[in-house]
Amino acid sequence: MRPLPMRQLIATLPILLAACGAADSDPGPGGVSHSEAQELNEAAEMLDINAVALDEDAATENDR
Repeated sequence: MRPLPMRQLIATLPILLAACGAADSDPGPGGVSHSEAQELNEAAEMLDINAVALDEDAATENDR
């Protein structure tokens, strides 16, 4: 009758591990949710792309 606790542990282990993942609404870096952090990263990336485009425009104006 000793194997029964081991079988119970093996049966419940996947359920316990499934609860370990972070939810999308859990606080992430800076106290914002993971989805909000992703949106902020995307916005920062767009700003970086725009800054590079402005630098290229300024460089071509200086060449004139």
